[in-house]
Amino acid sequence: MFSIFNVSGVEGVQSHDVLTRDWTFVPSKPWQGTFAHRLRATIAGRRPPPEQAILKRPNWRSRWVLYFAYLPQGKVTPAHLFTLERLARMDAGLFVVCALPPNTAVPTAIYDYADAVASKGLGGFDFSAYAIGLRSLVEESPGCNLFVMNDSVFGPFVDLDKEFSAASWDLTGYTAYSLIENHIQSYAFILKNVNDRVEKALRPVFPKRYTYDRYKDVVFQQETRLARIASHHMSVGAKWFSDHRLTSEPSFFSAISLLNSGFPFLKKSLLHRRPDVYDHEDIQHVLEELAHPRG
Repeated sequence: MFSIFNVSGVEGVQSHDVLTRDWTFVPSKPWQGTFAHRLRATIAGRRPPPEQAILKRPNWRSRWVLYFAYLPQGKVTPAHLFTLERLARMDAGLFVVCALPPNTAVPTAIYDYADAVASKGLGGFDFSAYAIGLRSLVEESPGCNLFVMNDSVFGPFVDLDKEFSAASWDLTGYTAYSLIENHIQSYAFILKNVNDRVEKALRPVFPKRYTYDRYKDVVFQQETRLARIASHHMSVGAKWFSDHRLTSEPSFFSAISLLNSGFPFLKKSLLHRRPDVYDHEDIQHVLEELAHPRG
């Protein structure tokens, strides 16, 4: 753990102390209108899976990290390189799934770090990448423990090797939120004993034959259903939970306080989609304190 001492004022949005620590998933009633959103997505939102290819197959290992990199320009950023370098240090195989424009090669820098590589089209969001990696690992490395993350976050800023042994559930999330319904947020989570049974259990949110190309459809059909569907087959929980009736979205409004408590990540949206939460320069200062390139 560390403390950021030189950033004045950024702790004042919301302390992580208002969050529930080590929360075991409890299903909740979806809010009014959820059924209509999900029905509309099922009828009109499904699309064929993006083109995909396994370019460097995984081998058997007891631990893997599955990292999704969205590369609409076909290039890795300094933030990607920071993440790749940190993930490659781990005592685990690194499987990188890249989303790329048509006829674009995976950047050579990916191969410098990754033990397994796959490519896919730009559609389908992170869940289509997770599905590709999950099925490949079930085939090539059954029984492994799997750390899953996407590139919507800066980091990791802590030693993730310890996170495997610290995972308290079969599916362990970092933050959970009750908006729409109680759910695990999908930017990072850990799955234990990944095998054919687990892949089949999670197939409603990691489907083989279709995907979703609208952000709202992904949220309603995949992210907010993941924990509930998984809970029918395995234990599920999160390190921090926020009830939206009492607190705000934790990875935004408790971001700096969580970092100082040992949280591994910082959401990139704090600089882009949600620049209203913290001052832009304060977030840049935090990144500098963490020896991360400016976002």
